[in-house]
Amino acid sequence: MNKSEIPRFELERFAEEHFKVPFLNVEHYPIGGSYFIVKNRDQHPVNDYISANRRQFFKIFHITAGTGILTVGLHQYPLSPGDIAFLHPDEIMSWQTTSDETGGHFCLIHPAYFDHAEHLLQLFRQYPYFNPAKAVIQLPPEKSLIIDQYFKSIMDEAGSLHDDKKQAILLHLQMILLESQRAGKTLADVAVPDSYRYIYGFLNLLESTFQINDPQSIVKIKTAAEFAAHLNVHPNYLNSLVKNQTGKTLRAHIQERLLYEAKTLLIQTDWDIRTISYVLGFAEHGSFSSFFNKKENIPPSQFRENAGMA
Repeated sequence: MNKSEIPRFELERFAEEHFKVPFLNVEHYPIGGSYFIVKNRDQHPVNDYISANRRQFFKIFHITAGTGILTVGLHQYPLSPGDIAFLHPDEIMSWQTTSDETGGHFCLIHPAYFDHAEHLLQLFRQYPYFNPAKAVIQLPPEKSLIIDQYFKSIMDEAGSLHDDKKQAILLHLQMILLESQRAGKTLADVAVPDSYRYIYGFLNLLESTFQINDPQSIVKIKTAAEFAAHLNVHPNYLNSLVKNQTGKTLRAHIQERLLYEAKTLLIQTDWDIRTISYVLGFAEHGSFSSFFNKKENIPPSQFRENAGMA
């Protein structure tokens, strides 16, 4: 699409028809958090949000009450009681609640949780429904009750003091995958609005830009204009769209993601500050320290030291 062809009148209509304004808060997973999380949706309702973080958790959502809109990649699903969704770590996803009632469970499983259980990690990686094109299964009422009971058992195990509770949790997770696959009826998705594609494209590019795995992985683009150019869209249009739907400008998102990656590298690697500054695209070590200090009110070296003491 040429920049001149990009529609300029869709923002308000798109927001009115599909989402609240701002409809999604971009959330990042806690750095160094638990490798396994399970929650009851009655006690922990899922707020409207979009998860831009990839390379993190497998996610499973089971709905027993209430409704919502789940978007996985560029596939959108209207969820209702009896639906179960499987989300791969590589996918950007969003959730919007469309009812006051809520019920069911959700769990997040980091690949590292499968330590000493490589065969289970492979099972998750090969499971056909961790796929955005068929991410949601409609469960018959009797199957939904079975799945709900497995989640309740997982909740009980997670809160227990049993030495073998992890083994029990993994067994229950396997049964959830098995029972869901036996149900076998995937929910049809609907096309996402064109405007959402730009938001997805920006967040997808933002995540790809900050996939830093070694000291040779250097951030190449950092400005709003550069991101817009890569997406072949006018920066003002992209900025307006993203701000309307997330409440933050392109620049705010970029800096937030840059800071998140800086914290991740400070905590999870032993790279020196100069190397971290280099891979994040700062021309000088002092520029990175100034940026970090301005955002966190603490030098990066002190942040690392404090994190090590936690």
